[in-house]
Amino acid sequence: MQKSVRYNEGHALYLAFLARKEGTKRGFLSKKAAEASRWHEKWFALYQNVLFYFEGEQSGRPAGMYLLEGCSCERTPAPPRTSAGPAGARDALDKQYYFTVLFGHEGQKPLELRCEEEQAGKEWMEAIHQASYADILIEREVLMQKYIHLVQIVETEKIAANQLRHQLEDQDTEIERLKSEIVALNKTKERMRPYHSHQEDEDPDIKKIKKVQSFMRGWLCRRKWKTIVQDYICSPHAESMRKRNQIVFTMVEAETEYVHQLYILVNGFLRPLRMAASSKKPPISHDDVSSIFLNSETIMFLHEIFHQGLKARLANWPTLVLADLFDILLPMLNIYQEFVRNHQYSLQVLANCKQNRDFDKLLKQYEANPACEGRMLETFLTYPMFQIPRYIITLHELLAHTPHEHVERKSLEFAKSKLEELSRVMHDEVSDTENIRKNLAIERMIVEGCDILLDTSQTFIRQGSLIQVPSVERGKLSKVRLGSLSLKKEGERQCFLFTKHFLICTRSSGGKLHLLKTGGVLSLIQCTLIEEPDASDDDSKGSGHMFGHLDFKIVVEPPDASPFTVVLLAPSRQEKAAWMSDISQCVDNIRCNGLMTIVFEENSKVTVPHMINKTLNSCKVPQIRYASVERLLERLTDLRFLSIDFLNTFLHTYRIFTTATVVLAKLSDIYKRPFTSIPVRSLELFFATSPNNRGEHMVDGKSPRLCRKFSSPPPLAVSRTSSPVRARKLSLTSSLNARIGALDLTTSSCSSSPTTHSPTASPPPHTAAVLESSPADRAGDSTELSPCRSPSTPRHLRYRQPGGQAADSSHCSVSPASAFAIATAAAGHGSPPGFNNTERTCDKEFIIRRTATNRVLNVLRHWVSKHAQDFELNNELKMNVLNLLEEVLRDPDLLPQEKKATANILRALSQDDQDDIHLKLEDIIQMTDCPKAECFETLSAMELAEQITLLDHVVFRSIPYEEFLGQGWMKLDKNERTPYIMKTSQHFNEMSNLVASQIMNYADISSRANAIEKWVAVADICRCLHNYNGVLEITAALNRSAIYRLKKTWAKVSKQTKALMDKLQKTVSSEGRFKNLRETLKKNKNHSSWPCSCNPPAVPYLGMYLTDLAFIEEGTPNFTEEGLVNFSKMRMISHIIREIRQFQQTAYRIDQQPKVIQYLLDKALIIDEDTLYELSLKIEPRLPA
Repeated sequence: MQKSVRYNEGHALYLAFLARKEGTKRGFLSKKAAEASRWHEKWFALYQNVLFYFEGEQSGRPAGMYLLEGCSCERTPAPPRTSAGPAGARDALDKQYYFTVLFGHEGQKPLELRCEEEQAGKEWMEAIHQASYADILIEREVLMQKYIHLVQIVETEKIAANQLRHQLEDQDTEIERLKSEIVALNKTKERMRPYHSHQEDEDPDIKKIKKVQSFMRGWLCRRKWKTIVQDYICSPHAESMRKRNQIVFTMVEAETEYVHQLYILVNGFLRPLRMAASSKKPPISHDDVSSIFLNSETIMFLHEIFHQGLKARLANWPTLVLADLFDILLPMLNIYQEFVRNHQYSLQVLANCKQNRDFDKLLKQYEANPACEGRMLETFLTYPMFQIPRYIITLHELLAHTPHEHVERKSLEFAKSKLEELSRVMHDEVSDTENIRKNLAIERMIVEGCDILLDTSQTFIRQGSLIQVPSVERGKLSKVRLGSLSLKKEGERQCFLFTKHFLICTRSSGGKLHLLKTGGVLSLIQCTLIEEPDASDDDSKGSGHMFGHLDFKIVVEPPDASPFTVVLLAPSRQEKAAWMSDISQCVDNIRCNGLMTIVFEENSKVTVPHMINKTLNSCKVPQIRYASVERLLERLTDLRFLSIDFLNTFLHTYRIFTTATVVLAKLSDIYKRPFTSIPVRSLELFFATSPNNRGEHMVDGKSPRLCRKFSSPPPLAVSRTSSPVRARKLSLTSSLNARIGALDLTTSSCSSSPTTHSPTASPPPHTAAVLESSPADRAGDSTELSPCRSPSTPRHLRYRQPGGQAADSSHCSVSPASAFAIATAAAGHGSPPGFNNTERTCDKEFIIRRTATNRVLNVLRHWVSKHAQDFELNNELKMNVLNLLEEVLRDPDLLPQEKKATANILRALSQDDQDDIHLKLEDIIQMTDCPKAECFETLSAMELAEQITLLDHVVFRSIPYEEFLGQGWMKLDKNERTPYIMKTSQHFNEMSNLVASQIMNYADISSRANAIEKWVAVADICRCLHNYNGVLEITAALNRSAIYRLKKTWAKVSKQTKALMDKLQKTVSSEGRFKNLRETLKKNKNHSSWPCSCNPPAVPYLGMYLTDLAFIEEGTPNFTEEGLVNFSKMRMISHIIREIRQFQQTAYRIDQQPKVIQYLLDKALIIDEDTLYELSLKIEPRLPA
């Protein structure tokens, strides 16, 4: 017979270890021994429902344990004490706290414990009470009693239901008996009146009178009922209900399509990839599949249930009640939050998996499935991101047409509020993943592929068409003419700019993109942007006149190949300025981040966190989501960060939360008072502090902003150079090592050939700028080190040994922050003349001023070159900027490169737009004053389509981007706030009216049918020209009721024209927020290289973007409850405006034909809507009912 209980000793020891480490309650307690009146002090640890005690706090093995489940704990009085012993000892024992653990069953002795303090005793009792699960047991008993009670109720209800069923059966029997009695009574009554029917048959006059009376009563009732029905049909309530029902029908169609998309995602990608991951040679792992798709399958099941519920509601039409469906959907929408948070990571995992050739090949097979309709996996993964906003729009429209007393209005409002809360969380996540989707889309368009785009740190900046001039030999350009047709055709390149690379592609006849074999992928680290040719270079002078000053150079110096030069031509000076500004910003980011990394890592005692390293190396900066206006203005001029995305977003949207005067005042303060205007945290991080030099070279002890401990800048000895460098050197190809003796800041002069730059060549003595190191640094560096190359530092920053020269003790130590300041200020522009005062350059204020001036000029250059409309419409702002620039030019400490940059901005701001090749609508109207306009019959479809496209683009291009802010086109004073958007809408309506009027001018059917076929052909040519606004103008005219009802005319139209008409209507349909039009813009067959739209020039439909902007404006506020600016919303608005401006900036190369334009703008040909419908009724009258 077994006498002992076996237990798992290893597991018990493991629990004891956890109790010692993570126990709920731990400490010393006195335990009463089996012998009376003897207490032993033990170390107790409580873990879950097990109480362990040890001999001491350091004991590794427990002396025993108690299972506390079902026990009770109560306080016990102190046991009586004998009179023996000192009185103080007895008092101490009486003050101790005694409590007992009762285990509630026989055979187990109670556990008596005591502690020194009453508070500790109470805490032990509370912890033991919780570990005994007493409350849970009591709750279980209560729930069991409720369950028994409910079972009794159910049984009682069953008995009552059976009784009621028997009663109903008895009542049915009684009803049948009564019916039979009524039938018998009716038969008896008929027998009692035998002559009644006979009399009716015998009196035909009375019968006729009754028939007339019955007819009149019926006619009057029908007339009255018809009036009631017509009044209701015309009532606002009926109109609201019709719109409400239509919204629901549209919602069901959209939900059907969305469920189909999820079905393709799950069955076309997720499940096949799961099977592939289980194969012998898996191209992808199960973890990656889970990371990419996460809970996509759950989302599909959820929406299948929701879709079935919607279809069930339609069966009960016209009574549509949807609130209960949303009540079911809302608790499960948290899975969307998980999907959104994972979305960016899923795209990153997908990009990494695509580097596996087997996976990429397998994925292309899945995407070739006809069900995918040419869409990529990234597209399907993005669909759930926009479903919640669609629900919000639908509920917003439903509430607009739901009466306040409606039974489900409160439920719909609650659902809308919950969805808006979820949407605010999702907005930021959607914008974060947009860049990855763009990069993957561009990578798919390049035939050879481009691995650098799979790097998720790459950020897309801009894209466009440039002409590459054949370059050549020793830096000399070949003599080619800008107007040469062969140069335009053969030299046209599709260029893509990213934060770290510049791609140059050619387009084949089939529309495919191919990277250039040489110079197709340019790393900006190895590039030097030459903004203006050297004035001393005769060839550069000639090329400037030859190309109209539209050319700029990029000198590439790869480490493993010979240098070469890429010469590119922009379509206009505005385009050139925009390209050069963006390229300069990207290279500044790389230079700033590389030097900041060195400031952190090589000269600081603090280790740089891995996340900061990752951010700096990927040229990314922290994104602002919410901030005050003051913080945004600080970020604009913060010396730590250079972000082109922030700069573009700020300059596009600053009118929403501030004014141009405030922005300019901030820039002016930064220039005039950099130490008091620049945030302290920016200056603290800007200078790396050296422990040997703390407290030295303080600027002014009275100012708290000037009392920061900065490492002192080094003395400089710089003399004037014979010829200043014309090119802006942005090459980042050398090392910055803090332990080498001196820093050489010389820059070689830029000649026509880039091969003159040598990383190891020593500069002439008169051009050297030497920064001596501190004695401590030199003492630890006895051997001479050769300069090394690093991609993070400009090549003009060189450390070299002082060559045994004696160090002057007065020389202050150099830190990489000082080098960073000088590099940021000088930006590699060569040796600055006049910069030869050692005491002045040792002053930190001078270095900060140079850096602040460089930043202010950088912002102003970007503002003037890319946002010139601000100054064209605000003359006061223009004059203030001119005054500030003139003040900068008068600065005696201004460096030559700063003076040159200031002069360039002044010239760009002062000169009239002489090189503006863009036409204005007013100019076109003045140029079309010809005596006789062409008629519709003599004009070809090609001429009409080209001139319509030209007019549409001129009107579209004239819209200033500030009109897209604040939904001014929806306000009562829209004509004053957004005159150009209203002019665009008016032009759209006039062109549509012209098409309809021209068709209705023909009296015979054949002429009208021919006119319809010709206008459809014009619309198709507009589609080929990417003028989707023109396509919508013509299709809208053909769908007018006055033309659509002409059945005889449409019967004469050919089947091919009708099929083409249907195709065009489907392309520009407004269903799904212009889903087909967006897809067409993204995936144009002939020009498929545009990441967010088709290749400019193009004219998209403006209403599509206005809908997007209205959705963003209504869905998210401009300011938070705390008064902070919602900068995430500003970023989304800026992205839409940037896309619109991409189309505005590229003009069509279409010659103006005055006679055709005069016909298109002739308002005498336009017939108003009412007259059109009257003509339609005369041509084809209504058929009798």
